[in-house]
Amino acid sequence: MATVQSDIRASAKVRTKRRFPLPTLIKAGTTLIMFILGLAMIMPFIWMISTSFKSPAEVFEYPIRWIPSHFNMEHHIRVWTGSMGFATYYMNSIKVAVVCTIGATLLSSLAAYSFARITFKGRDTLFLIYLSMMMIPPQVLFVPKFIMFEWVGIYNTLWALILPGMISIFGVFLMRQFFIRIPAEISESAFMDGAGHYRIFLQLMLPLAKPAMATLAIIDFSWHWNDYENALVFLTDRKLYTIPLGLQNFIMEFNVDYNGMMAAASAAILPMILVFMLGQKFIIQGISNTAVKG
Repeated sequence: MATVQSDIRASAKVRTKRRFPLPTLIKAGTTLIMFILGLAMIMPFIWMISTSFKSPAEVFEYPIRWIPSHFNMEHHIRVWTGSMGFATYYMNSIKVAVVCTIGATLLSSLAAYSFARITFKGRDTLFLIYLSMMMIPPQVLFVPKFIMFEWVGIYNTLWALILPGMISIFGVFLMRQFFIRIPAEISESAFMDGAGHYRIFLQLMLPLAKPAMATLAIIDFSWHWNDYENALVFLTDRKLYTIPLGLQNFIMEFNVDYNGMMAAASAAILPMILVFMLGQKFIIQGISNTAVKG
């Protein structure tokens, strides 16, 4: 009888262990922690959207009223139709971000193909020197760029943001790591068939590099869309301001228009959300395919 009871207890313990194995508990705990962290990160965005619909008196209410008592569209209408010129700032940001993203993606792909597939003397040394430029803080280059742009004649124009933005050291590194992972036999067989580097790049490499190019485009777009320092240094005409500079208009001499600022900021994140939603599947695929190789 005692033996039977001990067997029943042992089988019950086995069933309990099978019902809640350790890997499942770890996975559940990790998921819960990530959910809490994600909720903490998204709370400022929820407050921003909520504030854009509140009245000025409700902005600093405590405890926070997440859902306004009355949804006020006045601030959103004022942002787009008022004297702030936010629509102009929006278009300037779109011009800079889109042109820089397209240019940086194409130029980085070309340079990366050269470093990955074309053999020439000093290639690896040149690439290491090029990568070492990432260690230089961008603030150090403000004065030389200011002098050069003034001499060339593009200071206080959008070209002062676009031309440097089309060069991406990180983009070259990212694309080179992807091209290195492509089997060399593909380009070698194309060479045997009489194809040159340009044809191989356009017809073979670029179609294969779509995930990496999409990843680079999303990252580069976010960089230029949120760029504040370069616009602050190289733009003085208010008609050329981008969104990060345009948000300063809501800071008055004696107070801050939080409702208008949050309404403008809510509109400013829409392109970022749209770009991420369109290309999110390429981010993981592109980064995994461009993992550092030897």
